Order: sequence, then C-alpha cells, then structure tokens
Amino acid sequence: MVKNNPLKLFRSRYVRAVIGSSLFSQLGIWIRNFAVLLFVMEDTDGDALAVSLVSVAEYGPILLFSLIGGVFADRWRPKKTMVWCEVLSALSVIFVFLMLQSNSFLAVLLSLLGSSILSQFAQPAGMKLFKQHLSETEAAPCMSLLQALFAVFMVVGPILGTWVYGHFGIEITLIIVFTAFLGSAAALLRIPPDPHSEAQSAALPASFLREIGEGFRYVWENPILKWLSFTFAAVGSGVGLISPLGIFLVTEKLGLPAQNIQWLSVPYGLGEIAGGMAAFALSAKIPPLRMLRIGLVCNAIGIATTGLSPVLWLTMLTQGFVALLQPAILIGNQTLVMQHTDSALIGRVTGIRTPLMTGTMLLGMSLSGLLKKAFPLEAWYGAAGLCFLAGFLVLIPLRKNFPAA
Repeated sequence: MVKNNPLKLFRSRYVRAVIGSSLFSQLGIWIRNFAVLLFVMEDTDGDALAVSLVSVAEYGPILLFSLIGGVFADRWRPKKTMVWCEVLSALSVIFVFLMLQSNSFLAVLLSLLGSSILSQFAQPAGMKLFKQHLSETEAAPCMSLLQALFAVFMVVGPILGTWVYGHFGIEITLIIVFTAFLGSAAALLRIPPDPHSEAQSAALPASFLREIGEGFRYVWENPILKWLSFTFAAVGSGVGLISPLGIFLVTEKLGLPAQNIQWLSVPYGLGEIAGGMAAFALSAKIPPLRMLRIGLVCNAIGIATTGLSPVLWLTMLTQGFVALLQPAILIGNQTLVMQHTDSALIGRVTGIRTPLMTGTMLLGMSLSGLLKKAFPLEAWYGAAGLCFLAGFLVLIPLRKNFPAA
C-alpha cells in the first residue's frame, strides 16, 4: 500500500504519466520564460517597460482567467482539456517562430500570454484528474513528488533556460520548447480515458455566472475550504510583503554588495528540493492538516528570524529552513482541498483559490514597495511572519470540529 511505501505510487500508470508530462512541461516553461526575457532584453536594449510586460504576460492571466478556467474544467473532460492545452501551447510557439521575421518582441510576448492563459485551464483540470484517479492516501505523496520536481526546476530552470538561449539563439530554443510541450501532451495520452456520460453533460447548468456563484457558495458554506482559503490569502500576503525586499536584506541589513544575493538563492533552492523530498517520504505518515500547521509555524519563525539576522551565514540558514517547510504548506493545503471538495466542483474551487493567493501576493508587493522607506526591514519581515502565524491560527477550528482533516 502507498501508506507504507510511497514509492509504490510509480506502479500507477496515471502517476507515471503525470510525472512525465510535468517533466516535459517544466522544461518547456522554464526554457521559454528565460528565452523570452533575454530576447526582449536584447531586442529592446533593456527597455524597462518591455521587460515588465514579460511579467504581466506571465502572471496577469492568473488573475483574469483562473476562475474562467475553473468553470470550464468542471464542464469539460479533464484529460482532453490538458492534452489540448499542451498542444495549443506548442502551436503558439510555432506562431512565434513564424513571426520572428518581423523582429517584434510583441509576437514573443503574445505567445507567452497565450500559453499562460492556457495554463489557467490546464491547472484546475489537473486537480480534477487527481480527484478521479488517486485515492486520498495517494494524493499527498503524488503532490509531494510533483512539488519536489517543481523545486528542482526552480533551481536549475533559470540556469538551463539561460544556457539554451545563449548557445542556440531564439529560433532553436523555440523548437526545443515546441518539442517539450508536445512531449508533455504525449505523456498525458497514457492517462486512462475520462469517464463521460451524455446524461452528465446534459445536466450541466447553462448559466456561466450561475456556475461561478455555485463555486463561491460551495467554498463559503464548506468550513474546511473557507478556513483554508483564509490561510491561503494570509500566506500570499506574507510572501508578497517580503518578495521585493531580498536585495535590500543583503545591501542594508547585512551591508554587503548586491551580488551577494546569490548566496540567499542557493540555500533556498536546496531547501525547496529537500523539503519536497521529505514531504514525499513523510506524507503517508503525517496527516495533511498537521503538515500544514507545522509548515506555517516554522515559516513564521524562519521569516521573522531572517529579518533580524545580522550575519550572512544565519540569513542563509533561515532561508534554507523556510524553504524546507514551504512544501509542507502547499502539499497540506492542496491535499485537504482535494479530500474535502466534490469532484464536480474541484475546478471552480481551484479557480477561486488561485487568484486569491496571487491577488494577496500582489497587494503585499505593492505595500512593501510603496512603504518600504517608512518602516525598517525588520518590521516587514516581522509582519510577513505574523501573516503565516495568522494562517495557522485560523486553522484551529478545523482541529476541534474536523479531527479527520
């Protein structure tokens, strides 16, 4: 059983297909994103507005299309949705390849925007597939494995994307990205067919707005989902408050040249990888609510300590500690959502929660950017730690009223 040995997950054709698809997809995403960034930098001579549009194209669709994608994920067959999203992402790369003759960076941005929009349809469909093909005991280990994979690419993705673009140029890089997305789609074809019946399709509500309203009501009336959403928002706020301040932590708090920020990235990346692997090994033994609570408390302590640290070695240590426990937060939260969400609404629930975290992150970033000079760094990192602590405190009712969580 998976409960005793998480490695037995690999016997599942679904798990093997998802891991293979994620591997190809992450290759395509990281190589594409850094190739686009470097191409736009070269094409516009480092124009700040053009560079900022890369981030807008990458993250803007999360706020605008996540809920729409969630509704359609509940309407459409999830496997078919994910396969088509990967195929269309590959075709968008071909469009850019053909448009490169115009020497316009806008064509490249358009491809990034289109692929980011498609991701908002694929992500909730992926959650629906999890619900269909994995038992509750299998969900957490599988999510832990995917989180470890994502953590690896957070470390090697920027290096790989920069290397590929630097050695092969934009044309060959786009061909590599095209192949990666097609490889992801091909891996998904190994997933068992979607269960489908004409009776279920006929029963779908006709009103798009009514379906959105049903999703919001479902989250609000489900105590577990409601409190987990508050926790998600608190975590997003905490991350947003300190995301723009890492460089100032190095230059102001530690009094070091800005180039030393790389020494904070290394332990963070290694901590993410180790945390994902540890979560994979322990997810069958630790209930998801306990895993989530441990992650929140440890991150609250680690983030506050980072803001107080006067020396580089301690700051590196706290960065690694924070990253080590972050997979526990993501995996615990997502597992609880899967366990306590009806399959017919999993897309909409995912579509509601994703922009919730992104929106609070953007709000936190805006506040710290605007008011950074008004308060010392210690205050911002302390406030971020309190956000994680608040996320922990709102979960107390779950432990009392829903011990099974």
